[in-house]
Amino acid sequence: MRAVLRDRDVRLLMAGQALSLFGDRAMFLVLGIWAKTLTGSNAQAGLVFFVLIVPGLIAPAFGLAVDRLRKRPLMIATDVAIGLVLLSLLFVHDRSDIWIIYVVTFLYGASGYLIASGQSALLTRMLPPEQLGEANGWLQTFSEGSRLIAPLIGAALFAAVGGAAVAVLDAATFAVAAACLALLRVRESRPEPEEHHILTQLLAGLRHIAVRRGLRRMIGVTAVAMLFTGLIETAIFAVLQYGLHRPPAFLGVLQVPQGIGAIAGGVTAAAVIRRFGDARTLGLGILLFGAGDGLFLVPAVVPVMVGFVIAGCGLSWAVVAFGTSIQLRTPGDLQGRVYSAADTLVGTPQTLSLALGAALITVVDYRVMIVLMAVVTGGCGIFLLVAGAPDDEAVAERVIAVQPR
Repeated sequence: MRAVLRDRDVRLLMAGQALSLFGDRAMFLVLGIWAKTLTGSNAQAGLVFFVLIVPGLIAPAFGLAVDRLRKRPLMIATDVAIGLVLLSLLFVHDRSDIWIIYVVTFLYGASGYLIASGQSALLTRMLPPEQLGEANGWLQTFSEGSRLIAPLIGAALFAAVGGAAVAVLDAATFAVAAACLALLRVRESRPEPEEHHILTQLLAGLRHIAVRRGLRRMIGVTAVAMLFTGLIETAIFAVLQYGLHRPPAFLGVLQVPQGIGAIAGGVTAAAVIRRFGDARTLGLGILLFGAGDGLFLVPAVVPVMVGFVIAGCGLSWAVVAFGTSIQLRTPGDLQGRVYSAADTLVGTPQTLSLALGAALITVVDYRVMIVLMAVVTGGCGIFLLVAGAPDDEAVAERVIAVQPR
């Protein structure tokens, strides 16, 4: 992993993205807590996470923009724009302003899909194939590892001075991320325009997934799992209220053990991919995520914390394996559209799951929702772990480990 960081541009990219991710982790939690505090409703709090991922339904349009434009300027413009949007949260004062939170959350989610797609494509221009797993592992470590302190800082700021302070902090991190991108020396040529109809261009990512059996299997199984994992986003507030008898802000404390597990998962993800392949690593990650969340059934703080550690490790393995598989199995001119198409294919079921969770939590015991999620995700993980992907051997040739000096 040290080899990846020897590149100045990679260090700059990761520094900016790491800081931006820190702000994201603080802001994501606060948006949910803010909605819960203003309305007193678990369903309203869960709806925040639903709105956050709704833009994934139009992710192919973001992917087309990534493939048709230079990645770095596009990411800079997006960072600056969403930083300004966040400042509108300064006008949220009472329950009647909850709509501002939802609008900002939607735009926040849209920017996340666009930046993630651009970042994935940009990395394939900056690094050789054998180092992509390590780079994705570092980014996932920064992303999930920030749970160690970012949620606590976000929750503390919210409790002390309100959500507006967290919004300003997050906006500042986007400004730094844009500055780091501006300092990159990487040169991008303007992509050649395609002569196909716009709809054909939009669907190119989906077509690529359809003809690649390995990608089709991994994305399909992940989509099934995501159809149920979203239930936990709403159920966790009920776990806090009825299982642990803690306030919503205690979710910030629980993010710490998840960060610990995620750091372990991010650091080891590339090695696990080289050992088992991206498909089986994805399956193992999904399995661990479901098993960890299953421990939320125990009405005690320690087992729930252990569950967060296990789920955090599984999440990192799954995310790194998923992203790396797309980068390795996709040609350069389709990176953005395939990544965004995959986002849509797995994000749409999760969106439905979040909506279903927000509705079910009012009529179904939260423990039933957790059991259902754990059983389905466990089955999906086991399937991939056993079956792998049809083209694993061909892909394995591109992920030969870089031997340390």
